[in-house]
Amino acid sequence: MPQPEGAELEAIRARRDKLREQYLLPGAKRPSPTVGGFHHVALICSDVEQTIRFYQEILGFPLVELVENRDYAGSSHFFFDVGNRNLLGFFDFPGHPHPEFSETIGAVQHIALSTTPENFEAARKRLDGNGIEYIGPDRGVHNSLYIRDPNGVGLEFYREELAVFEGHRLLEE
Repeated sequence: MPQPEGAELEAIRARRDKLREQYLLPGAKRPSPTVGGFHHVALICSDVEQTIRFYQEILGFPLVELVENRDYAGSSHFFFDVGNRNLLGFFDFPGHPHPEFSETIGAVQHIALSTTPENFEAARKRLDGNGIEYIGPDRGVHNSLYIRDPNGVGLEFYREELAVFEGHRLLEE
């Protein structure tokens, strides 16, 4: 995808600076969130078993529940434990034709998963051992590894602690 250049790029950067000035509140002035966090992120899969095998057997995320979707007969709703009391959920919708994944407005670009240096290397070895292609750390971002799951969902293994971005703490403990 072509990236903006020249005057167009400068205008985009100036707009971002203006938004940061207008909306980014310092920690002391920032209100508390109105929810306790994500209960789960829900995504759509094309094949329940393929998705379970990928997340549980290759990535090491334990399957913790598999039930029928309460508002679509025959559809499965299932959850993986991704640590820190966070759940990653999936639905399938049998009989419903879904288009292939597309990186577009409203779609998930990627889900960044915090990991330790040891688990980062272990993930890389599991991906290599299963012939799964990934991008990074060779792409100039030394602490990230990007993959797509069998459904096209982008995942980033981010070698950084929760609520820290590029060594900068975004949230106070």
